[in-house]
Amino acid sequence: MKAEPRQRLPRFAVFIDAENVSPKFADGIFKKIAQLGNAPVRLIYGNLSSPSLKGWASVLPDHSLERRDSAVKGRNSADMAIVIDAMDLLHDGRINGFCLVSSDSDFTGLAARLRREGAKVYGFGEKKTPDCFQRACDSFISLESLLPRKPALKPLVVPPSIPPNSKALKPPSAAVPILAKALSQIESEDGWALLGPVGQQIPKLFSDFDIRTYGLSKLSSLVRKTGAFEIDENNGPMRIRRAKRWNPTPPGRQVQDLNQPAGSSARQRSS
Repeated sequence: MKAEPRQRLPRFAVFIDAENVSPKFADGIFKKIAQLGNAPVRLIYGNLSSPSLKGWASVLPDHSLERRDSAVKGRNSADMAIVIDAMDLLHDGRINGFCLVSSDSDFTGLAARLRREGAKVYGFGEKKTPDCFQRACDSFISLESLLPRKPALKPLVVPPSIPPNSKALKPPSAAVPILAKALSQIESEDGWALLGPVGQQIPKLFSDFDIRTYGLSKLSSLVRKTGAFEIDENNGPMRIRRAKRWNPTPPGRQVQDLNQPAGSSARQRSS
């Protein structure tokens, strides 16, 4: 069986317009190009000795960039040098693709010419790059998309504030009589009631009730932490009823069962 010929990767010439691209994008640019093919020609244009372009000098060795200082003074000197070198390489035959790295619209005509000659053209530039240059390329890649993503910040969890009058947090068990009293006002024959209406009863019966004194911010959390109530969330909103077995009383003390009418314990002891 004849082995299939290995597909040759595109060979790109990379042209970086240092006057219009920040060196902070260098790593991302060459990581992306490595995914597209090989880049044996890597040229950077501009007066890299000027203070505004010195940042590029430190990254040249990392990416094997060949420096092309502008011999002609003027804002478009780098643009002209890139055009000349690109046309030379186009007819050289060693290169079949070009990566034009600039946020300048002056490369629109060059990109269109290279494509007409059958070369693949990738444009790299910031989001502000004019649309005419972006459309002139086979593919345009936003430089901002090549920056490493910052890890998402974890949401700041603010603990519930404690009222200034409270000296210490109360244990959840201290809220059981309050919850039980509110529940008794609206519970059905089987003892169940929706938690929402239970919460509406509490301020009517206990005007000074403040859930923050228990170190919590939700009534459902308080109900769970007491351990004194059965909870049903299977069929919609949360329902509760008093648990059949719950005894928060320390050993040696006796309290009234929440399911017994008031005064029944005293009558039992007297009998």
